[in-house]
Amino acid sequence: MPYVSHADIGGRSGFGPVIPEPEGAVFHATWEPRVHAVTVALGATGCWNLDMTRSARETLPDYFNLTYYEIWLGGLEKLLVEKGLVTPEELTSGCTRHAPAPVGRVLKADQVAALLAKGAPTERAPPGPARFKLGQRVRTRATPAEHHTRLPGYVRGKTGVIERVLGAHVFADSHAQGLGEDPQWLYTVRFDAAELWGSDLTSGHSVSFDAWQPYLVAA
Repeated sequence: MPYVSHADIGGRSGFGPVIPEPEGAVFHATWEPRVHAVTVALGATGCWNLDMTRSARETLPDYFNLTYYEIWLGGLEKLLVEKGLVTPEELTSGCTRHAPAPVGRVLKADQVAALLAKGAPTERAPPGPARFKLGQRVRTRATPAEHHTRLPGYVRGKTGVIERVLGAHVFADSHAQGLGEDPQWLYTVRFDAAELWGSDLTSGHSVSFDAWQPYLVAA
């Protein structure tokens, strides 16, 4: 079965208007902060990484019918079953039927603030010299990936210019598949809006997008 990301909707129409929310609005139901907390706690166990989480969420078959934190919860349930931490029956019943599976780490309440403040930097030692330089014209890969990727459909096969060289970072495509961090050079590529959306747009507009080196070829 081909890999389908239901989250790849950038540049597409038909999803209704964007409705701004009040500044500072975070949660909309009492259960949502609990989902956020459980997600942080389980992520800290090391049973999966952030890119695996994104992959689990974007492949939910009912993605478009879910709210933001329903997507978080659905992805979490999917990972829990895939990694053998719970069974589908346990999720359905809400009751433990087997001994808890061992995990690499248990996040304590007094450790949460420091963990969130620290974050998770992704920059790593470069695997070699950068292939592209500032001002160079490049073209993005045109074919869709058969796995999680951070290259959205609307920029595939498009030509732009290297705007910034950002160093080497954990490569999300490999990381999501459990293939290790596989650090790759990361670049900010600037695309003319007309290249992405058509020549009838007002000239002078552009879109900047961060792209890993494997996404790019010299144009």
